[in-house]
Amino acid sequence: MTAVRVLLADDEHLIRGALAALLALEDDLVVVAEAASGPEALAMARAHRPDVAVLDLEMPGADGVSVATSLRGELPDCRTMIVTSHGRPGHLKRALEAGVRGFVPKTVSAQRLAEIIRTVHAGNRYVDQELAADAISAGDSPLTAREAEVLELAADGAPVSEIAERAALSQGTVRNYLSSAVNKIGAENRHAAVRLARERGWV
Repeated sequence: MTAVRVLLADDEHLIRGALAALLALEDDLVVVAEAASGPEALAMARAHRPDVAVLDLEMPGADGVSVATSLRGELPDCRTMIVTSHGRPGHLKRALEAGVRGFVPKTVSAQRLAEIIRTVHAGNRYVDQELAADAISAGDSPLTAREAEVLELAADGAPVSEIAERAALSQGTVRNYLSSAVNKIGAENRHAAVRLARERGWV
């Protein structure tokens, strides 16, 4: 029997190390590479060509969904899974659109994770029921892609001039997008809009 080759990507070294050690106890799974960031996960996947990539949703450089999107194009035989401590509904939708086969909370046991890796490797899909229920109850994002992008750029309190430069838009256009996003979300200002949009997984 050929072991399933696994890539583990998580910027929290303790969690990644513990998972690698626990998965190593499984006879049919072998962790061939580990990564601490999105770009490193892509580099490791290209070098080691894993069967399954277990990706943390939030990593420096590129999030798990972005990495999954890249892998889908470059390594179509590599199945991808997202593990997350934030069950934000918008992320689940993005993950499924990116071809992710598994979406699980970080609270899952190592034994259960091993089972899900096997499920995903077999070509099946696994989405945690609670995360799926949260996604359904939150509904679709009312924001356009541009509004979401501008709102995300505003998340760290950047001034309109800086957002305009980073988004390659005029300051007036940025103000319009921010105003529209705040109105659609029903927030009192852009900072509250960012917080609410993040809670709902829309940015």
